[in-house]
Amino acid sequence: MSRPAVLIAQSHLHPLGGLLEGSYDVYRLWEGPPSEAASQIGALIVDGAYPLDKALVESLSGLGLIACFTAGHDGIDVEWCQARGLAVTHAPAVNHEDVADHALGLILAARREIPRGDRELRAGHWTPDFRILTQSLRNQRVGIVGMGSIGQALAPRCEALRMTVSWWGPRPKPELGWPRADSLLDLAKDSDILVVACKADDSNRGLISQAVIEALGPQGLLVNVARGQLIDEAAMIAALQSGRLGQAALDVFEVEPADPERWAGVPNAVLTPHTAGATREAVQGMLALLLGNLTAHFSGEPLKTPLTV
Repeated sequence: MSRPAVLIAQSHLHPLGGLLEGSYDVYRLWEGPPSEAASQIGALIVDGAYPLDKALVESLSGLGLIACFTAGHDGIDVEWCQARGLAVTHAPAVNHEDVADHALGLILAARREIPRGDRELRAGHWTPDFRILTQSLRNQRVGIVGMGSIGQALAPRCEALRMTVSWWGPRPKPELGWPRADSLLDLAKDSDILVVACKADDSNRGLISQAVIEALGPQGLLVNVARGQLIDEAAMIAALQSGRLGQAALDVFEVEPADPERWAGVPNAVLTPHTAGATREAVQGMLALLLGNLTAHFSGEPLKTPLTV
């Protein structure tokens, strides 16, 4: 009896291949289109942050499942998939605590200038007369854009470090204890630190506009652990260069991997390569959900974490 076949879409997911080969015939898109096996592949494994190749999907006549290895699925048109009889799964509630940890780390790194201290020491600039004066986190006003699982994990972390929290999102959540601003612009005006933690889709591209950036101002810190497309990146870079924005601390970028030349002359920026949710424990959780969803799909059982419109 032939084994089920799966196709892994992105090359950075290559470690999954060895883990799946014990139960599945595994094909890798970066090795070439699986023309001969197109009718046999029952599941497509993707990173949900990347746009789904709809032409590829339509070429796989036996496909029944789009399995997102990640929690995020903004690259997947779920409604389009469901209209074609394709189920979609993802890995929710696995790494939001880790992303919140990373966001707090970015705040600390930027406000306390930890990367600069490291550079100065290594360059031999630490002398008896050398000091770096930084800003205390005490009483800093943190505004969180999007109060989903990441925002709700970040808020108490900020409070534990003596910061105050408010938030904005398109829908009120009266059950939460943190005050919601009347608008995003109001949140930016009333914040020292603005953390972007909301979901991304076509409707909110460039949500953090030049106006929002300038409302945050020359003493403000802009943090992004969501998606790069949510910020007008060119406006942010220009604001950092002119001093109209104080600092930025970013884990995600408009184009990834980010071009280092784009950031070479940008001051007051702490940058990490989209690693906020990439802990060993989170990856193990995502793997467990992926395996569970694949097993359920090929066994005809209910999916573990299906996405619906």
